[in-house]
Amino acid sequence: MKADYLTFQRGTSVSILGFAIQLVLALAFLIYAQYSKDHAAFTAALYLGLGLLVWFTLGVMFDLHRRERLEALEIESFGATETGSAFKSGEEEIREGARRLAAMQTYFVPAMSLVIAGGLIGIGWWRLAGARAIVHQEATVNASLPGWGIAIGIGAAFVGFVFARFVAGMAKQKVWASLRAGAAYSVGAALLGLALAVAHFINYAGKEDVALRYVPAAFAVAIIVLGCEVIVNFALDIYRPRRPGEDPRAAFDSRVLGFLAAPDKIAESLGEAINYQFGIDVTGSWFYKLLSRSLATLAMLAATTAWLLTGLVVIEPHQRAMILTWGTVSRADVGPGLHFKWPWPISTVEIPEHVETKVVDGRPVQSRIRTVEGVRVLHIGTNPPDEDKGPILWTKQHALNEQFLIVQPSKDTAPGGAAAASGGDSKDVALVAIEVPVHYVVKDVQLFDQVASPEVRDQLFTSLGRRVVMHFASTLTVDQVLTTDRSRLAEQLREELKREFGRLNEGRGAGIEILFVGIEGVHPPMKVAPQFEQVIGDRQKRDMAIEDAQRYKIERLTTAAGTVERAETIAGKLDQLDAMMRAGADETEIAAFRLEIQHDLEAAGGEMGALLIEASAQRWTRHMGERGRSSLHQGQVASYRAAPELYRAKKYFEALADVMAGARVFIVPENTSMVRLELQDQRSTEVFNPEAGGP
Repeated sequence: MKADYLTFQRGTSVSILGFAIQLVLALAFLIYAQYSKDHAAFTAALYLGLGLLVWFTLGVMFDLHRRERLEALEIESFGATETGSAFKSGEEEIREGARRLAAMQTYFVPAMSLVIAGGLIGIGWWRLAGARAIVHQEATVNASLPGWGIAIGIGAAFVGFVFARFVAGMAKQKVWASLRAGAAYSVGAALLGLALAVAHFINYAGKEDVALRYVPAAFAVAIIVLGCEVIVNFALDIYRPRRPGEDPRAAFDSRVLGFLAAPDKIAESLGEAINYQFGIDVTGSWFYKLLSRSLATLAMLAATTAWLLTGLVVIEPHQRAMILTWGTVSRADVGPGLHFKWPWPISTVEIPEHVETKVVDGRPVQSRIRTVEGVRVLHIGTNPPDEDKGPILWTKQHALNEQFLIVQPSKDTAPGGAAAASGGDSKDVALVAIEVPVHYVVKDVQLFDQVASPEVRDQLFTSLGRRVVMHFASTLTVDQVLTTDRSRLAEQLREELKREFGRLNEGRGAGIEILFVGIEGVHPPMKVAPQFEQVIGDRQKRDMAIEDAQRYKIERLTTAAGTVERAETIAGKLDQLDAMMRAGADETEIAAFRLEIQHDLEAAGGEMGALLIEASAQRWTRHMGERGRSSLHQGQVASYRAAPELYRAKKYFEALADVMAGARVFIVPENTSMVRLELQDQRSTEVFNPEAGGP
């Protein structure tokens, strides 16, 4: 093409048009990002805004080219009319446009390349920090305006790609070669728009947030890579030799995006590579030409086949699904296997998801499972104990963030005793932690899916279950939940939960069947566990005291009456005797009953019987002794009456003999004035014994 000023003027016009299109797309993405809070859209808006510098640089460069061409025409016309060497010698001094163009290509374009590279890397690094948070966030990523996101993305992709192809076609001409940078930037805008539209479509149609979660990070990384490419191009341009009269290629002209802007060059390069490898002209063969002519038809056939294959759906063995036709449930429960439906988007398949939350490194992590089969577990009481805690004791913490329930106090410890606990005004309560695992299975897929979204479904079940558990526990005493009454309580709690879940979906139920409800791991707060242990210790001491009393009772009764049974029988008769005496029974009857009791004690052979027999013997011994003394006294009275003087003399001398039995008696004359004693023990004769001193 002839490089006149009109040619460069056309390039300037295209650059201005590209600037306007880039500005409109940037504003569209920016406005959408502000209203929808879309991180990826705001990143794309920044990228498109930075592309305005590219079109501005191209417009200025082509305008300087135009001015240089006009200046050259003027100099050429002056050279044809003017003669003489004076004008020719000053021709170089009046080429102001050429000097400006050279200065721009030498300084302005490289400087703008560095500015664009720095902007790309800075924007990418800044946006990557926020994108990482989106990737690792626990909540599901949802767009507030998915329809606008899809529309703007598709519009940007269409406009950007069509304009890029148009500019790339112009760039095939040598004079417009610099437009390749603008075409590359338009392709970049088209790719970002297409990626954004696909991500929103996947989230809207497939209910998957994977694309929306990773697209912001992908945009940031792609922008950083493009910025690094500009710096590499800038470094290589410093050492790349230039041909005279050839415009240098700008460093912000992306080679990667340039291939996407002109895909025919890629096909041409691949064809040349194939020809080189096989050694023959493959691209010139009839089969290659036929294939290239029928490529569109084959692509349409492949797309149609792929679309028809969406009418086949395979439900995995662990899944159950629903089939929706135009958004309405046509088949509510579809089991595992191959099933036919209308192609997408007429019919879609909905497989209810189950979101599990596990604690990893101290923070909850959610995992999504596309299944409704199998037994699931809800913990509607306190948190279950950690697996690596060792023995589970009341004096140790079972798990983090234990939740305690309010129950009624024990009747034994309530103020005022059992009466106060049952009907008094006591305001005391007790706290216990109860593990309540609930095992359930899904029975109705449609009702289960309509309860709530997968992220909050188990949370809803858990909240409802905890409300039932709190109300149920408030009616129990601490003794009921701490002792062996848990099986009956668990069955009652299961019925309460069934009634509560049955109220969901306007009374149609939650579509689940509760298989098991347990009351496990019941324990008081850790601070009061020693007091509970003290109660157990006191009860053991009480039982020990009762056992000691029973042992003492058996020992005493056996000792007293031979056996416990005989002792209890005799004790019963003694109670009857007391009752007879209080009732004023006949003395003869009372005496006979006493004698019967005495005979029973004597026949028992115990200590009491022996004491009774010994007492009886002592009574008869004393009785007979006293009777003998009475008879002796009567004989003495008769002797006195027969001879009183003799009787008195006899008694006198008997008394004197008793008194002097162990005394010394000295007989001396009446007129003796002095007695000499030799105090030596000598065997003497008994004075009052007539037989003493005899042979």
